[in-house]
Amino acid sequence: MYTLEQTQEFVRKFISENKFTHEPEGLYEPIEYVLSIGGKRLRPVLCVMAFNLFSDDINNVIAPAMGVEVFHNFTLLHDDIMDNADYRRNMPTVHKKWNDNTAILSGDAMMVEAYKQLLKYKGKNFREILEVFTQTALEVCEGQQYDMNFETQLNVTENEYLKMIELKTAVLIAAALKIGSLAAESSMEDAVNLYKYGYNVGMAFQLQDDYLDVFGDFDVFGKKIGGDIISNKKTFLLISALNIAKGETLELLKSTLRDSNIHADKKIKIITDIYIQLGVDKLSTIKMKEFLDNAFIYLDKVNVSEKKKEELKKFAISLSERSN
Repeated sequence: MYTLEQTQEFVRKFISENKFTHEPEGLYEPIEYVLSIGGKRLRPVLCVMAFNLFSDDINNVIAPAMGVEVFHNFTLLHDDIMDNADYRRNMPTVHKKWNDNTAILSGDAMMVEAYKQLLKYKGKNFREILEVFTQTALEVCEGQQYDMNFETQLNVTENEYLKMIELKTAVLIAAALKIGSLAAESSMEDAVNLYKYGYNVGMAFQLQDDYLDVFGDFDVFGKKIGGDIISNKKTFLLISALNIAKGETLELLKSTLRDSNIHADKKIKIITDIYIQLGVDKLSTIKMKEFLDNAFIYLDKVNVSEKKKEELKKFAISLSERSN
């Protein structure tokens, strides 16, 4: 079995050694840029780790793992355009470094490249893997649409928010694990339990991401702190605050959200202070722990030795302690 650190290094080395730069340069240079600026490589690492539960030859899973990673970065590239984000991983976003048209077209090319990577897989479960990937790709688009709907939707419930992050974030993490399991020709039961493990890990990951957007450190987190607050993004923190706040606190929260002329730093401070006052930061941590506990339940059901599952347990625990 490979350790988490060894798997991360395997994925990092493969990405660094496989370049996407060729003609026309204007199309492929942004792709190379996106894939070269790092990130946690969460999805391909989990894909390889799931495969490694059942098989030692991890070279046989790197193609579908790369397909998942290229697709994920494609979604980030287009999300940054829709969010008008300036930075991603402490670096200028593609649409800021180049322009919107370049970012759109390079993103489209990345979507096609993701399928090209999948086509390199020659195992017997190729059709099943392709079905998982394609269904997941569509679900991610659905999640993004819900997220966009929430921008103009006055009242968003906690359940609606959780459904959105399920589609936008959790299903791709879950799919990465299921694809790795299928590539290793595991039982379908094991593949499904790994999917459910990944779903719960993904939900916890997104809750932590929303938390860090408010309470993180820019130099560590890699994105502007308070960006969700500035854009009135419906997150677990904001939805919980709107549900809990009463009287003057609720009115201050609503008036701050409505004030289009308020300075960004002032808006961030007012709403952050309200979050702390109401304790929604702690509620977010509790909810995240619920998903992590569920993740361990499904991982325990996977029919391999406990020793083999140690690295995936270690990975899930590291999520709750992450600062970026």
